[in-house]
Amino acid sequence: MSPVDKSNVTSLIKDDLPAFTRQVSGGTFVVIKGPDRGETVALRDVPIYFGSAPTCDLVLTDKTVSRKHLMAVREGNEVILRDQGSTNGSSIQGSRFKEITMGYGAEIKVGRTVLKYMPEEEVVEPEASDSDEFGFMVGRSVKMRRLFKLLEDVAQNDATVLIEGETGTGKELVAEEIHNHSPRKDGPFVVFDCGAVPRELVESALFGHVRGSFTGAITDRKGAFAEAHGGTIFLDEIGELPLELQPSLLRALDKKSVRRVGANIYEKVDVRIIAATNRDLRAEIANKSFREDLYYRLAVIRVTLPPLRERGDDIKLLVEHFVKQFSSKRPLTVTPEDMSRLVRHSWPGNVRELRNVIERACVLSKGESLNLDDAFTEQAAPALGIRTDLPFKEAKGQLVELFEREYIVDLMRRHKMNLSAAAREAQIDRKHLRELIRKYGLDPRGDSKGEGDDE
Repeated sequence: MSPVDKSNVTSLIKDDLPAFTRQVSGGTFVVIKGPDRGETVALRDVPIYFGSAPTCDLVLTDKTVSRKHLMAVREGNEVILRDQGSTNGSSIQGSRFKEITMGYGAEIKVGRTVLKYMPEEEVVEPEASDSDEFGFMVGRSVKMRRLFKLLEDVAQNDATVLIEGETGTGKELVAEEIHNHSPRKDGPFVVFDCGAVPRELVESALFGHVRGSFTGAITDRKGAFAEAHGGTIFLDEIGELPLELQPSLLRALDKKSVRRVGANIYEKVDVRIIAATNRDLRAEIANKSFREDLYYRLAVIRVTLPPLRERGDDIKLLVEHFVKQFSSKRPLTVTPEDMSRLVRHSWPGNVRELRNVIERACVLSKGESLNLDDAFTEQAAPALGIRTDLPFKEAKGQLVELFEREYIVDLMRRHKMNLSAAAREAQIDRKHLRELIRKYGLDPRGDSKGEGDDE
């Protein structure tokens, strides 16, 4: 498989089969509001026209649309919209324009009709790598070997990557290996955790600040983007980035430049951006907590890492790998019974949990065999489900999710899915309760109202 062309490729690894999705024509305009809702037209290498005239590429029956209302054209890597002197004008986000550059997710109003520009993709199944390793990553399953082949190709270009997956699946390791196998490998690899920095300091930490720009800014400071110049910046937990800062990140992605807090000029930065999240960003977009245009800009290449429970064939290989790593001075063996026990475990913490268990077992082992009993015994505080082997933030997050799920399941069961009654008893807002129900997939009726719902 040839290296991925940044200008025209988006990639995806589905839960059941890793695959590329390749943009075949740059994008498609979809009518999402108006009498012609559902009609589409693909952007091509020549200008396309929207209007009520039969000669237009997308003929609109909306009587408030001019005969030749709007034109779209691709110029280099940008998509330009030009109003054609229409009577009622064209607008984006309530602002009328004569000419504007736009990206995926943009909604354009012409008359009373609303168009949305979406990426158009085709799925291409990747080959499986002949190797069961990619840097420090190991895996013998078909899913992982296809992932390794995908990463080999992705590493060779500067396309922005979005890595999705549960906690502990190895998102940071994937990002680091992409960097280590790329032409940028001799440059810096900078990790920025969007959820670990206080909200009021995120902009300064990302983009830097100048002396005196705010209380406590006693010297100029480089931000993470400037520190990553010539290399790669890894934006971990991108779903935690405050909504008000997302336009600044989008601008940095589009313009390859950043402005320090308190500065008047933008500074060019040469970085490759890789982001990661354990959230469903498409659900966050629906909840208006994540910008759709930023999502599409980050997901030029999208990779979803499979959880360990879907990689049963890899557990033995991973166990052998970690035992070798943590018992190099005193090689240990794993009994067939213990290996079977490890394979049967559900591994809610994924590869990180497995690694921690094996490391602890190697430390506690006194003989020639792995001491798995003590490792599992000390792994957590079972009464509360507390994971003391994880970083504080992740352990707290898992415990909160466990509480939320158990509470909401019992609450809704007792009230027979009556949203209003359940919200009154729990003393929480109905909207918040509905979001929790959707988050944990507890309402089989989706958006429908529960029995007795008085909304």
